[in-house]
Amino acid sequence: MSLKKIVIIAVVLLVVSGVVFGTIRHNAASVTAVSTARVAREDLVSAVSGTGQIKPKTYVNIGATAFGRITHLYVKEGDHVKKGETLATLENVQPESTVAAQQATIASSKTDVNSFIAAEQTAEANVAQAKADLAQKKADYDRALALYNDKLIARQDFDSKKAAYDVDVATLAEREAAVAQAHAQTLSQRAKVNQAEASQRSNYDALDKTISRAPFDGLVTNVPVREGETMVTGIQNAEGSTLMTIADMSVVTAEVKVDETDIVNIQMNQPADVTVDALPGRIFKGRVTEVGDQALLRTTGIATSQSTTGTEEAKDFKVVVTIDASDPNLGELRPGLSATAKITTAHKPNALTIPIQALVQRDPAAEKVLFANNGKPSTTTVSTATAKNKPVTTQGVYVVTTNAKGRLVVDFVPVTTGITGSTDIEVLSGLKEGDKIVTGRYKVLRTLTSGTKVREDNSAEITTSDT
Repeated sequence: MSLKKIVIIAVVLLVVSGVVFGTIRHNAASVTAVSTARVAREDLVSAVSGTGQIKPKTYVNIGATAFGRITHLYVKEGDHVKKGETLATLENVQPESTVAAQQATIASSKTDVNSFIAAEQTAEANVAQAKADLAQKKADYDRALALYNDKLIARQDFDSKKAAYDVDVATLAEREAAVAQAHAQTLSQRAKVNQAEASQRSNYDALDKTISRAPFDGLVTNVPVREGETMVTGIQNAEGSTLMTIADMSVVTAEVKVDETDIVNIQMNQPADVTVDALPGRIFKGRVTEVGDQALLRTTGIATSQSTTGTEEAKDFKVVVTIDASDPNLGELRPGLSATAKITTAHKPNALTIPIQALVQRDPAAEKVLFANNGKPSTTTVSTATAKNKPVTTQGVYVVTTNAKGRLVVDFVPVTTGITGSTDIEVLSGLKEGDKIVTGRYKVLRTLTSGTKVREDNSAEITTSDT
């Protein structure tokens, strides 16, 4: 074989190799690499998170009930107190003096009552004496009348007996009036005693207000004053008006804010897991016990009904989660600790699920045309949405299938979904267990169309640059 033929054969081989290589590269370039996953069943949990702080269900600011200087503080922050325990005392010289003076007045008034009672008894004795004298004079008068009628005594003697009788009648009436007067004086003095005792109760109340006591069993969470400072009454939230704050830590709550888009899923008694920043690794179980009806502005925390501005901004709703009282670590919680509540809004065991990122919005009619034309738009067929100039899209996923040539292609399948988990979403219709779907990348999913040739590439992670 001549050298010329050898050169020609070599050139032909190189050209053929180039054509084959170019064809392979062209075919590889026309195939889209996608990440895939299988439709699978799993226990799906839908949850809503909110951040806030730990708060006791019941707490009270012990305010000043009397004006005066603090003489003793018996507790400090962090102390546990029992109901009725003395917390602090204020100076009480004036209230004690008022009580002592009024007590002396009451004692004097009671002595006067006893004196009037004795006078009343004396008057009653005088009435008894007058009645006896009157009975005697009545008998003398009756005898004298009989004798006078029989003309056995003189008119003068009869008149004397009658006058003595009349005098005793008047005397009895006078003494009975004295009894009524003495009784009235006794009642009047007793009323004065009652009045003085009523005033004394007011004095005792004023004296008692110089002593602050715990209204319930609880924890002292704040003591903003010191011994020697002066307390002021009648001014809320002013310095010197609050003695201390006591919280009932037997019932602890996490008061969190939930985004307005999630509040519709929150219902009473839903279970929740509460985590506290200060106690890493600890999870406190609880349940939703209050769902706010009033939206709160996110920047200020003011209710929308109280806001005077018309600025549209993100809003939250208050949700209260009561932590189980049986939790052994409940005593470690303190009011004001930052907390996060993860509220379980739905739970579906053995649900058919797909990754959330697999969902796309497409026009089903247009996708059918694309699939029929191997991913290429038709020049004669126009989708209903395009014809009417109204975008009609449906959520769905791209299912990986095999075409007639045995190549992997994707087909858009509309789906209906149910509850949403943290990374997966429930599929109610459109797919079956084991179907292979496209899950990424995000850039690919944005432009992917039905009929597109694909190859699986699950080795590469979806990075930030893809999104």
